[in-house]
Amino acid sequence: MTTQVLFIRHGETDWNRIKRIQGHIDIPLAAGGIEQAQKLAQRLAREAAQGARLDAIYSSDLMRAQQTAQPVADALGMQIELRDSLRERSYGAFQGHDSDEIAVRFPDEYAHWQTRDPGFAPPRGESMRMFYHRVVHAIEPLVAAHPHGRIACVAHGGVLDCVYRFANSLPLDAPRSYALLNTSLNVVDFDGGAATVVSWADVEHLGGHSDDDGFRRVL
Repeated sequence: MTTQVLFIRHGETDWNRIKRIQGHIDIPLAAGGIEQAQKLAQRLAREAAQGARLDAIYSSDLMRAQQTAQPVADALGMQIELRDSLRERSYGAFQGHDSDEIAVRFPDEYAHWQTRDPGFAPPRGESMRMFYHRVVHAIEPLVAAHPHGRIACVAHGGVLDCVYRFANSLPLDAPRSYALLNTSLNVVDFDGGAATVVSWADVEHLGGHSDDDGFRRVL
């Protein structure tokens, strides 16, 4: 029983532009991010009019995801279902800083972070391994609730990263070679516990351009 999920990264924030780590800090969309969300809603409304239904819209409960999901829900006459399990990775003490600041404030932790050890957790934060398992377990019940369905999950770059790694059986310490674009559509089919990427980093609704604000020195 295949369930198709449209994974959508939130629109651009001011912190995305300056590569400041947001994590669980509740940052709103920038003006450009609001415009991106409106363009996404227009696209999904057109597709719905052509028969591409959505059965549910799930969203991280962080503001930047909700602000991206709401125009879609309004355009389709649907309600958003919030899930705190779809939040971005918690970066603990790293949150609110950019890469250079972290290197100065937390030199030992920064050096460990750069090794890509999946077990490393910033002070008071989540390890990549913990985060990955949180995301995978969060998606399982959503998929199970919509057999043969098509749903949207509005979340974060880190969540999309976990989904892509799961679908492609990539190690958690493998460098990233795929885009995680603001307000992109990333379509994944789930069937029998396996996942297949149908399309990735689709930003046709944005004129084909969006940003990947991967941290400096960290792919």
